[in-house]
Amino acid sequence: RFIACPQLARTVQRCLQDGDRPGPQPVLLECAPGPGVLTRTLLNAGARVVALESNSAFLSNLQSLENSLDGQLKVIYGDFFRVDPLVTGTLKPPAMCSDKLFESMGVAAVPWRADVPVKVFGILPQRKERNTLWRLLFALYECSSIYRYGRVELNVFVSEKEYKVLTAKPGEANAYQALTVLWQVGCEIQLLHMEPWSSFVTNLKNGGLAVPKSTRLPNDHLCLVRLTPQQNLFTGGLKPTNSATFIFMVKQCLAKPKSRITDRLNSWSLDSSDKLLRELEIPQNAAARNLYPEDYRRLFEALQNSSMFTETWFHDDVFEGIRIIN
Repeated sequence: RFIACPQLARTVQRCLQDGDRPGPQPVLLECAPGPGVLTRTLLNAGARVVALESNSAFLSNLQSLENSLDGQLKVIYGDFFRVDPLVTGTLKPPAMCSDKLFESMGVAAVPWRADVPVKVFGILPQRKERNTLWRLLFALYECSSIYRYGRVELNVFVSEKEYKVLTAKPGEANAYQALTVLWQVGCEIQLLHMEPWSSFVTNLKNGGLAVPKSTRLPNDHLCLVRLTPQQNLFTGGLKPTNSATFIFMVKQCLAKPKSRITDRLNSWSLDSSDKLLRELEIPQNAAARNLYPEDYRRLFEALQNSSMFTETWFHDDVFEGIRIIN
């Protein structure tokens, strides 16, 4: 929760910088507004806001604010990070289905290459930050959940250590991971603002800050990051129907980041790996962590033309990997 953020208004103006473009404006969905610090900033910027709050202690004040405005704010009881949970049976609020959420917001699905229909603002839950990033990533590539409605843009605060992972460059030890490659292929990533942890309610019972520990990467701030899905994400051989295989391939290659990419291809019984790498102009001795995200996409699309990805054993490994992640 926000307690103070002196430069928040300026940051929000940057987030809304395309607000004067022609056509329908995207709906702003705020996650866990709490006391409404960010809510009022968004409203003051002239945005139409849908506030999704899961804590009943904050609902009455938010609803009072809603009633004082002429349709500019809509308050819904729910939890954005429990939308379309991986459970069976009837959902118990604040968990909810994306179709109900978007129906409440009055947002219809648009083609993938259309403008952004919804902008999400919020803070990733720190205790499940990595899991949340993976869940959103699968939804993005499969065009499921919130991404069934188009290229939903996320403007979210993430820990500095996870921001370093999202934006890492090839070869960076510790930071360059499968999560790096997949988010960089899937989205345009832009840092909007960095705010010290002291601006947020993160206190422990003893008065100290409950800041997640990080020994290998800096973690002194929360970073407001814009994640805008790429319009051309599905214009090549990568499709929502085979995206799980792409995710699995990247995870397998970077499971041992120092290993040579040709060794990984050979482990998949690909007979012509050397020829394939030459055609893609990828050095045969290149380590997995030295390939650029776009190299992984080109490699995947080339492999789609081989018989390797039709092997039953490979698909079994893909689905087992997905089950473990989920």
